[in-house]
Amino acid sequence: MLAMLAKLLKVLNSDASPAQIALGFAFALFVGLTPFFSLHNLIILFLVCIIRVNLSGFFLASAVFALIAFITDPFSIQLGEFLLQHAELQAFWTELYQSDMWRAFKFNHTLLLGSVVLACILFIPVWILFTVLIKLYRTKLMAWFEKLKIVKFLKASKFYQAYERLGA
Repeated sequence: MLAMLAKLLKVLNSDASPAQIALGFAFALFVGLTPFFSLHNLIILFLVCIIRVNLSGFFLASAVFALIAFITDPFSIQLGEFLLQHAELQAFWTELYQSDMWRAFKFNHTLLLGSVVLACILFIPVWILFTVLIKLYRTKLMAWFEKLKIVKFLKASKFYQAYERLGA
């Protein structure tokens, strides 16, 4: 737990662009909110490796969003069920399922479809929100955070030593 917190602080305090870190968080939505062993997650991992994204932020946010998925799964299932049973979309889903490529994505499963749609809806807002939050942290909170007595105490602890080892 301390090592993960140290990694998060290392990412936030790094020279990486806030937009890069936030983009990693936004892509982590797909991996964290959806069932992991899915074809679309393989595509997301491929994109993350190609696009300039902070990988540490991506993997940390994936773990956090995987925990959040336990809360959002019932809503994702309802959303997926609504989309799959919507009368006007029946022909669309049938046509997709006839194609072997689309069948491999398994969008006929309510949880998978609902969580992918939810991640698509939240992608841009999460990217913008985390970009703003990281900029705010770096400009206002980072200096204030360093002055706290608890931080000074933590710098003398094993936590800070783990943080320093990650920086080396």
